[in-house]
Formats: sequence, structure tokens, C-alpha cells
Amino acid sequence: MRLNASDSRWAAAAVVLAALGGGLLWRLDDAQRREAFDTQARIAHRLLSQHALQMEAVLATLTLVATGPEQADAARRLPALLPAVRSVQQRTDPQPWPDARLQAAEQASRETRRAVLVRLETAAPRALLLRAGQPSSYALEVDLSQPLREADWPVAPGSAVSVALVPADRPLVWLQQGRSPATVLGRYEARKHLAADSLPVDVVLQQPWSWAELPWLAWALWTLLCAAAMLLVRAGWRQRQARRRAEEWLRLGQVARLNTLGELAAGMAHELNQPLTAVLANTQAAGRLLDEDPPELSTARQAMTQAAAQARRASEVLSRLRQALARPDEPPPSSSLRLDAAARAALDLLAPEAQALGVRPQLQVAPSAAAVRADPVAVEQILHNLLRNALQALAAVPTDERRLTVQVEADARSGHLSVIDSGEGLAPEVAARLFQPFVSTREGGLGLGLSLSESLAQAQGGALTLLPLAERGAGFRLSLPRAEAA
Repeated sequence: MRLNASDSRWAAAAVVLAALGGGLLWRLDDAQRREAFDTQARIAHRLLSQHALQMEAVLATLTLVATGPEQADAARRLPALLPAVRSVQQRTDPQPWPDARLQAAEQASRETRRAVLVRLETAAPRALLLRAGQPSSYALEVDLSQPLREADWPVAPGSAVSVALVPADRPLVWLQQGRSPATVLGRYEARKHLAADSLPVDVVLQQPWSWAELPWLAWALWTLLCAAAMLLVRAGWRQRQARRRAEEWLRLGQVARLNTLGELAAGMAHELNQPLTAVLANTQAAGRLLDEDPPELSTARQAMTQAAAQARRASEVLSRLRQALARPDEPPPSSSLRLDAAARAALDLLAPEAQALGVRPQLQVAPSAAAVRADPVAVEQILHNLLRNALQALAAVPTDERRLTVQVEADARSGHLSVIDSGEGLAPEVAARLFQPFVSTREGGLGLGLSLSESLAQAQGGALTLLPLAERGAGFRLSLPRAEAA
């Protein structure tokens, strides 16, 4: 399964967090194991130093006791009393030592007035200590590993900790060799000089560590915790993003409703402006006709009739708008009507404007023309907008080039009405956005006529499209479902 960019970032964050936490866990675990090792090293050094000091004290006691049978008897019984003492050698004046090393050691002991080391055996491990006295001097062979057999020895047998005595000029003496792993990743080491002057050695403890000592369980638990925490954080973050997105959609919906209300108000002003302007023009014309002497009553009556028709049209526009606001889900009323009759009515209404421009509209009705089912008021508004736009486009070209054609035809499912003019045409960038609100090719235009007309056509189950023309001009086609197919 492939992760998207967001999931990859969350996974990377979880890996980084797990790595940082894993490093901290390793440091804590390493510090604990190091502290435990240092504690063992301190206890081992103390016990070995006490053992050596005890042997020095035994030698000092032997050299201080009185001579006689009691002294010899005490020396003989000493190995039985102290398991660390392997043997005792005694020299009484004027007898010499049989070994030259013992003689030299006694001389050194007399000079330093303390016990000295004669020899250190690495295999046993044992040390021969000598203390000069008067009249007798004593040499003790001491088992250095005796503290390892005591109950308070800190290093358990079979552990990984090794204990050794390291003289300055002799091979090291192993007291305890720990087990060594197959792969050694690191090693703890503690070194401290033995507290007894008779044994000039360092006590060295070593503990290797390998893969087995790493905190695998803690790492696994921490990794699972990081993954779970990251999943929870990601879920919370996504929930927050979803809430923000929902709030943004709500805000956009409110803005859209406000825009819709603004478009609706602008559209209502656009649609009402035309019939109200016609009402004003007809009533003013009727007033002038009535002021003439004699008054032209028939022409004035005709103007007033047209004014009343435009007033009724404005009332129908308001009524349809009120119905759309009160019951937005209810489809508009529809009835069967013929597009050619609707076209004639619209052309008659705009006849004065066409005559003022010197335009004689051509209505072409194909034999296939049939009735359609639609809202008559909506169709009237659409035709009125298309014809007024065509007349305004023709006003920009010479009079002899002004052509306006209205074609009515039908196919098996729809009736079609096309309005084609010979104006200057539409630029490609304008044609691509022509049905968007507030897009106009006329200076001072609101740009709502075609947008509202398209909305009205779609509400009737039809469509309003731009016709591709090979020559100059523009053409629009209104398609509505046939009454038989409805």
C-alpha cells in the first residue's frame, strides 16, 4: 500500500520520535547498568583491600607475640584458623632464610617497617608476603581468591564480569573470568589501586555487553506507544481539519447565498427595468398623443394597451420571483406553447426599437416546428433578452449590414428557437465566459441577461447555447422539450 505525502510525513515523525525516545531509553538503560557495575566494582575493591589488610595485620601480630612454644604453635595453627593462609614460614635469629628473595624481602621490610610482597603467582592465584620482626620474621602464602568464596562477594559466578589484579611489572592475575558473548559491542571497566601497601596492584573489573543487553523490550513498547500516539494525533488533526473544512464550506455556503441574493436582486432589477421602461415610454407617448389637437385617440389607446401589457409582465416577473423564493424546490408552472407564436409576440413588442435601427427581423418557421412545454413568462423573458441583445449588437454596425433572423424548428425530442444577428460578433475570451454572471460586452451592462436566461431555460428542462457561426455576428439557440415528449 502506497502512502500519500501526508501519511509519509506522519510516519517520518513517528520514526523520528521513536528514534529519539529509543536513544533516551538506551542512555537510561546504559546508565543503570553502568551504575550497577560501578557498585559491584566498589564492593569488590573494598573486600579485596580488606582481605589484604587482614593478612598484613596477621603478619604484624605474629612478629609482635612473644617467642617460645606458644609462638610456634600459633604459626602452625594459623592455616586452620584462616582459610586464606596457605602456609606460614618463620625465621628466627640468627638463622638465615633459605631463599635469597626472602632475605632481600626481609631487608626491604625492615627499611619500610611494613609487610612486602615477595612473589605473586598468576596461576593459583597466590601471593607471598613477608614481615620482618625481632627476633622472628614471618612469610605468609596467601590465597588472593578467598574473598570470592565469601557470601558478600558482589560478582556472581558465571556472570559476565571479570575480576583481575594488575601489577605494575608482572602479568595480570585473574581472580574471576566472566563469560564473554560472541559479539562484544562495548565494555565497562573499573580500575582502582588496592588499599594494602604490601600488594602494589590495581583491582580491575570488566563487563562486556552485546546485542542481548540492549533494551529490546523497552524499545518495542516505546515504538508501539509512538505509533499509537501518532495515530491518535493524526486522527485528532484530521478531525480538526475536517471541522475547519466544514466551517469553511459553511462560510462559503453563506457567501454563496449572499451572492445568490445579490444576483437575484440584480436580475430582478434587470428584468423589471425593461417592462418599466416600456411602460414609461408608452404612457409618455399616450400623453403626447392626447395633447395634440385633435387628440389621436386610437394611437394613444394602443400605447396605453402596450403599457398595460408591460405592467402585467412586470407583475408576472415579481410573482414568479416570489414563488421561487417561497417554494424553491417546486418546479415552475408550465404549459404547452408554440415557439413561433412566442417569437412573434416578442418581435411585436420590440418592433419600435427594431424600426428605430432600420432592422426588419426575419422569422423562419420550419415545417417541423412543434409545441413545447414551458413557462410562458420565462420563455418571454428569454426571447426578450435574446432579441434586445441582438438589437444592441446591430446598433454597432452600419445600417445596411444589420440583419436579424429568428428560426424555429424541432426534432424528435425538443423544439428549438435560434436568434442570429449580423453584429460585430464575440471575442473568443468573452464567448468562453458568456453565460457567467456579470460578464457583459456592453459598456454599463450588468451582464445578467444571458446568465438568467440560461437559468430559466435549465429550469424548464431545456438549454440555452451559443451557436458557432462561420461569419460575423452571434447566434443563440433556445431548446425546450416538446409538448408530446414531456
